[in-house]
Amino acid sequence: MLKFKFLRPVLLPALAFILAMFSGALLIAFSDTEALKKIGHPIEFLKTAGSAAGNAYLALFQGSVYNPNLATPHHPLLAFYPLSDTLVAAAPLILTGLSVALAFRAGLFNIGAQGQFIFGSIAASYVGFHFHLPVGLHVILALVAGVIAAAIWGGLVGYLKAKTGAHEVIVTIMLNYVALYFLMYVLSTTPFLRPGRQDPIAPEVANSARLPHLFGVNYRVSVGIFIALAAAVFVWWLLSRSTWGFRFRAVGANTAAAQTAGISVPFVMTSAMVISGALAGLGGAVHVLGSDFALTSGTAGNFGFDAITVALLGRAQPLGTVFASILFGALRAGGGTMQANTSTPIDIVLVIQALVVLFIAAPTIVRSIFRLKNLKSSGALVSKGWNG
Repeated sequence: MLKFKFLRPVLLPALAFILAMFSGALLIAFSDTEALKKIGHPIEFLKTAGSAAGNAYLALFQGSVYNPNLATPHHPLLAFYPLSDTLVAAAPLILTGLSVALAFRAGLFNIGAQGQFIFGSIAASYVGFHFHLPVGLHVILALVAGVIAAAIWGGLVGYLKAKTGAHEVIVTIMLNYVALYFLMYVLSTTPFLRPGRQDPIAPEVANSARLPHLFGVNYRVSVGIFIALAAAVFVWWLLSRSTWGFRFRAVGANTAAAQTAGISVPFVMTSAMVISGALAGLGGAVHVLGSDFALTSGTAGNFGFDAITVALLGRAQPLGTVFASILFGALRAGGGTMQANTSTPIDIVLVIQALVVLFIAAPTIVRSIFRLKNLKSSGALVSKGWNG
């Protein structure tokens, strides 16, 4: 039993991540050819295997947080360039993670953040390259367009759930495919084709529609990270301090009781999905306007699907989602450096992410390994709308 109660909410995610990193180290060690050659000599094997795993994680750190080799006498802070890459990856993850977390708190499983992210990026990209507007106004309108398009797409899910009883998991999964193929279609149309090109890539957004970089051209991080943090504060206020958020949590905790208390469950479901879609769409807009600058068939990547893991790791809490997103952003940013410097497959990053989900979804494993009691299962949290 923990003496410090405030540590209880972060205990399971922290231990799950530690176990995932340890398991990843074992995979790295047992896939290292030099270590396998010394498998018959335990001491030498342990030294070589430990060195392989240590070097891989050192490269991961240097690719995501701090690399002294990048510093110069005139620009010593360039050593923190990898951290800017981490924040670039974290910004859209925070927003899509909040999208999933908000829906979870309302008792809904928003598996459609990927599709909402895509629609947000499509709308933001179109406004960004098609119109010629003053600086400031242009980027705001592009962001708003992404939010509105994705809010409508997400609201459709809530409406179908509220009016027809259609299961949101099935609907969102199917709409992810619709969004993906719609993206591929629009990239083949004349308005979205880059002049002189036939491959699926849209024109770059105008400079007036791009999010300003925080620390100049030497760093990729833009004001998108502040937009994401502001959205996290908004979601915290919405869920914790507003009447609307109370209705979300009430429906998520017990739909029948909320309806008996006079809360309009259909309205709550629809509005929760509208806001969730808007958050994911803002993530897509920030990604296009802040780092990619051009819409492609691979713009969305796995942001929408990683958002589910981020929300899970953050226990559907805004602050937890922010920290989990930065953590996953570091894995994204450092994976390439780890592969380049140590020849460790970048797939190890995906394995670590999958193991995080496994250990959070099966707290009995964590409890058994660390001999802990009273760790709530994720299933119990989900069934209660993630209010624990």
